[in-house]
Amino acid sequence: MKLLMEHGRVLCGARFVPDCPVLMEDGRIAAVGAEIGALPADVPSVNVQGLTVLPGLVDMHTHGRAGHDFTTASREEMAMMKRSYAEHGVTTVFATLASATKEEWLRAIADIEACGYDGVHLEGRYLNPVKRGAHNPALLVPLDPRDLEECLNAIHIPCHITAALELDPDGGFAACAKAYGATLALGHTNATAEEARVALSHGADCFTHLYNAMPPLHHREGGAVCVALTTDAWTELIVDGMHICADMVRLTYQIKGRERLILITDSMEATGCADGEYAIAGEKVIVRNGRAETLTGALAGSTLNLWQGVKNLMRMTGAPLEDAVRCATVNPAAAVGVFDRVGSIEAGKRADLLLVDDALEIRGVYAAGEPVPMTRSAK
Repeated sequence: MKLLMEHGRVLCGARFVPDCPVLMEDGRIAAVGAEIGALPADVPSVNVQGLTVLPGLVDMHTHGRAGHDFTTASREEMAMMKRSYAEHGVTTVFATLASATKEEWLRAIADIEACGYDGVHLEGRYLNPVKRGAHNPALLVPLDPRDLEECLNAIHIPCHITAALELDPDGGFAACAKAYGATLALGHTNATAEEARVALSHGADCFTHLYNAMPPLHHREGGAVCVALTTDAWTELIVDGMHICADMVRLTYQIKGRERLILITDSMEATGCADGEYAIAGEKVIVRNGRAETLTGALAGSTLNLWQGVKNLMRMTGAPLEDAVRCATVNPAAAVGVFDRVGSIEAGKRADLLLVDDALEIRGVYAAGEPVPMTRSAK
C-alpha cells in the first residue's frame, strides 16, 4: 500500500528541503521529492505542513524502558517496550544486555529476535572488574572466544559488543567477534592509551559511553579517552546532564564533530517511570529525580529519552538540528552496520519517520510506514 506524506520540511541528507513529499510503499520509502512521478488520484496522503520530517532515531545502547529490562523481560514485555520506544521516536533499537548468566543471555536473545528488534548489543560479562560500573562482579567472565562464540551462534540479527579489550591482548576474542560479523567497542575498560590503540588494531572501532567506566584523561597517561578523541573511532555519549557535564559535551563535540559522535541513552528500566527502586545487571538501583544509582552510588544507566538527548546536545553545544539528529540516526546506524536499511530518508530504506514541530516536540512517528499510536506525552 502506498501513502504520500506531503508539505513537510524533510531532512534529506545534511539539509532540509521545504515542501518535500515522501512516498511510502509496503513499509519502505519508495521515493523522495522530485523522484516521485505522477501518482494515481486514489493514493492516500497525509498533510504534515508546519512539521519537520526526520529519520526515525537509532538507539544502539539501551537496556530497557517502561519498567522492563531486556535481560530479564518476558517476550510480551519486550513487545510492549518496542511500542514505547517507537512512541518516543526511536524506531531502531539494539536491545542491550547487561551482565547476566550465559543461559539468561541466550533466553533473552531468542526473545529479542522473536520481537523483531533490529539488533542486540552485548554490554556485560566481558568487562574489566575495576571499571564494572553498575554490573555485578560475580557475573563477569574472562574474554574467552569460546564463551563468546556460544553466544554469537545463537544470534541471527546484527550484533554489537562492548568489551574491556585490554584483557584480550592477543586479539583472539576480537577476532572471534569480527569473524561472526559483529561490531566491536572498547568499554568498561581500564586500558592505557597503548592498549586502546591495540584494541583498535584488532578490529574495535567504537568507544562505549565515553568518559564513563574508564580512567579519566590525564596529562601523563591519556588512556582510552585520549585515543577516542584523537582517532576517527565512533564515540558514544550519554547527554543527560548527569553522566557528562556540559563543558565536556561541548569539548567532545568540537573535537569529534557531527561525523563521529553517537548519542545513546544507556537507558534502564525506570525510563518513562516514576522514581523508585529498580535493578540492572544483578544490582539494585535507586532512582531519585531521574538519576539512577546503585546502593554504592555508581551511576546505573540513565532515564533519558533519545530525542531529549538530541535537544540537550543542541542546547549544550549550539549544534544545529540537522547535525544533532545525525548523531542519533546516521552515525549509530553506520556504527552497527545497518545504515543500508535505516538512519536516513532515502528511497529503499525502511519508512521510519519522526515528525516534530517548531518547538521540537514530537507530533507523530511512522515505523515501517505505519503511524505509531501516541498514548502519552513524548519528548
